[in-house]
Amino acid sequence: MLIQIDFESDDPIYMQLRCQIIEGIARGDLANGETLPSVRQLAEDIGINLHTVNKTYNILKSEGYLTIDRRKGAVVNEIPHKDKLSSQQALDLKEDLKLTLAQMHCKGISKDEVNNWINEIYNNFSKRR
Repeated sequence: MLIQIDFESDDPIYMQLRCQIIEGIARGDLANGETLPSVRQLAEDIGINLHTVNKTYNILKSEGYLTIDRRKGAVVNEIPHKDKLSSQQALDLKEDLKLTLAQMHCKGISKDEVNNWINEIYNNFSKRR
């Protein structure tokens, strides 16, 4: 797993890490049952505070992406089928998408261009599944 943190970014480090792990799962780089590096090891590898990694792992656990096991550490969960999403999870995803689409609209990106980008990105994730 290759994590690249942009220390100059306005995005918090824990959110950069969260997003990269989710994308790794979606691409298939991180498989169901795979154990992530320990909090201490990942923090050391990328040069960040171990509390930041711990916070990220706990967020991913609460979102259903990881299971935290005292012996194994952080383990990637099987990606649930959309029918198993809670109504709150579906609502949260919809809100995230709404904000992204609002940003794109404000920047003058056309609906056709948005659809092209969505198809391109989604297809990159779908290749691995």
